[in-house]
Amino acid sequence: MPREIITVQAGQCGNSIGSQFWPQLCQEHGISQDGNLEDFATEGGDRKDVFFYQSDDTRYIPRAILIDLEPRVLNGIQTGPYKNIYNPENFFVGKNGVGAANNWGDGYQTGELVHEEVMEMIDREADGSDSLEGFMMLHSIAGGTGSGLGSFLLERLNDRFPKKIIQTYSVFPDTQNDNVVVHPYNSLLSMRRLTQNADSVVVLDNGALSRIAADRLHVQEPSFQQTNQLVSTVMSASTTPLRYPGYMHNDLVSIVASLIPTPRCHFLMTSYTPFTGANVEQAKTVRKTTVLDVMRRLLQPKNRMVSTIPGKKSCYISILNVIQGDVDPTDVHKSLLRIRERKLATFIPWGPASIQVALTKKSPYIPMNHRVSGLMLANHTSIATLFKRIVRHYDTMRKRNAFMEGYKKTAPFADNLNEFDEAKEVVTDLIAEYEAAENADYLNPEGDQAAGEAGDKRVTNLKMSNQQQSKADLIAERQSNLPLPEDPPVASDWNSADARTVNVSSGERQSDISTGDASSTGLREPATKGSGVRQEGGADLSGVGRQGKEGLDGLPKDAKK
Repeated sequence: MPREIITVQAGQCGNSIGSQFWPQLCQEHGISQDGNLEDFATEGGDRKDVFFYQSDDTRYIPRAILIDLEPRVLNGIQTGPYKNIYNPENFFVGKNGVGAANNWGDGYQTGELVHEEVMEMIDREADGSDSLEGFMMLHSIAGGTGSGLGSFLLERLNDRFPKKIIQTYSVFPDTQNDNVVVHPYNSLLSMRRLTQNADSVVVLDNGALSRIAADRLHVQEPSFQQTNQLVSTVMSASTTPLRYPGYMHNDLVSIVASLIPTPRCHFLMTSYTPFTGANVEQAKTVRKTTVLDVMRRLLQPKNRMVSTIPGKKSCYISILNVIQGDVDPTDVHKSLLRIRERKLATFIPWGPASIQVALTKKSPYIPMNHRVSGLMLANHTSIATLFKRIVRHYDTMRKRNAFMEGYKKTAPFADNLNEFDEAKEVVTDLIAEYEAAENADYLNPEGDQAAGEAGDKRVTNLKMSNQQQSKADLIAERQSNLPLPEDPPVASDWNSADARTVNVSSGERQSDISTGDASSTGLREPATKGSGVRQEGGADLSGVGRQGKEGLDGLPKDAKK
């Protein structure tokens, strides 16, 4: 049964990305510009129903809601080559057509006025789904519509669909060269909603996107179309396990559960290699791609699509590599061992060190220039440095109340500016949470208290909302249904100085690796003593995620077979 996902595109940035994402999905599934299945698209094995539904005339229609307060981008989509694939009832344009003027407050208050019409579109798409799994929002947090109206929609989606997963692809501003002078205000206000109302946020930094695109395309100033194509490629790769399902990581819940051990640390960064596509003929070529080479490149900081400044204690919380192409699972296992030997990845000290790998088939309808390509979805503590830059720029402007009059004229700030203070508090707590995750006593309540005396600024004893608790229970229930490896290999810690080779028999390897079109494998480690992730004699849960029923810890009470 398909697990459908509804895509919500908000603002100029979100719709520009969507205008490249949907044609790419159509090409990968053999769908024509009119939504009809091409004559050559007969191989099957894919799940088109996750992102498309069939109309009465058997055409494939995207499960997409396109929202903008000014018409320029949507007009371009409605007159473009793929204009006929969309449902015309799912376009929403602001009645006055002037946009939100890069003002978060303007976008948010407009949401109050138009929410009935927009939510009717979303409800109609949800009612047309057999087994809706969640929502995927595309937006920017620097402008007015994507940030303000996007924030409002996140709140409404969380209230209306409390048990559905909400994942966002959020484009963060280039803090050095952004042309929106008030982006620190808009970003901070949006960050509060992303922290409180989203289950997974894939962070895409405009500065890093421009740097990567310039490096691969040999241009000094990449166009928005070129950077949007990179985002579209990342989105396509990250949804491949859903569209070409395998043994594990075949739905959104399992991906979220494997990457996000604690609910608040749900901001993910990405890497992709090699960067090629129909619009980038001049892209740098990679002469030869092997599994080891691709996985090694994915770990290189220069390939991350987020501009962070890792500190001495920065480390990975979790990694999921989506490897696409003709791959022998044995090569994956050898590559994981080689990465361990070279100590290319440093993991958290309080949990299992695990690089999980999902092997997915490539589309038979698009020729690949490379034998292997890869995407890394990673939860890394250094992402807090991006949030610190936003707070620092916000403090600089707020100190002088610069450009504040435009916000005071909107409904959220008509009486006071408490919204700014509350947003800063939420983001500050988020930064403290990521910094605390770098410590070995992160899961130890007594350690938390001791760390707090030494400067741990986390808010403790947080109560989960009903929506958050229901989603945590849903993910824990999903985890209990995931298959566990019967005898996980035991080895030294990734972060230790004497990392040794793990000998895994072919039988053990095949128990973790499906031989079908798509499969998953991971080199899993036992948990640190006392972490609560794995009890003595129990099965290792690191390969299937760790979010459970015990509040922020998210750790299941019983890990026994």
